[in-house]
Amino acid sequence: MGVLTQYLLQREDIDLKLVELDGESVDYLLTHFPGMQGRLYQADYLRLDIHRLFPGPYRVIGNFPYNISSQIFFKILDDKDRIPEVVCMIQKEVAERIAEGPGSKTYGILSVLLQAWYDIDYVMSVGSGAFAPPPKVQSAVIRLRRNGRTELGCDEKLFKTVVKTAFNQRRKTLRNALKPLLSQDFDTSDPVFDLRAERLSVDDFVALTRKLDRKGA
Repeated sequence: MGVLTQYLLQREDIDLKLVELDGESVDYLLTHFPGMQGRLYQADYLRLDIHRLFPGPYRVIGNFPYNISSQIFFKILDDKDRIPEVVCMIQKEVAERIAEGPGSKTYGILSVLLQAWYDIDYVMSVGSGAFAPPPKVQSAVIRLRRNGRTELGCDEKLFKTVVKTAFNQRRKTLRNALKPLLSQDFDTSDPVFDLRAERLSVDDFVALTRKLDRKGA
């Protein structure tokens, strides 16, 4: 309905491109906000070739559809070197999970993968009363700003696999959770394998990935 976009349209200092999948919404927006003409693309963001719209760096801002917010973040990660900043409203529990640090039960896969490349600020909570009709879930706004990391110092593909595998069985110690990745003769005597995934920081996961890579796990 343009609740957020109407304010972005007032900014003359940005090259604004808009993506909306729903046809009725597109018609509504073009009718009520003529300034969107030529800027609004009816497309699925997850399938969109964003490089066709922005040949260089770009920022992502929006009220993410809650059912695909995780998929949006994974797409952002795939293009992280061209996305210096993300500001979005998502479901509150997802926002808390992303911003949480090691040791919390809400700390998980997205927490580690996003925090590896972005500094994350939990900006504000948004109560259900801010919506019409009020939803059953609470919302929150978070900001992601690219950190100074240019490389992980380990195999990035293996890093993702290690993180996802470790958290897929988060109640188990790493010794058991990572069994699918370990050869039969892999030495798991290192104390790190006595821990659960939620105890490891980004740097810990990087070190663990190097350890597995060196030993041909």
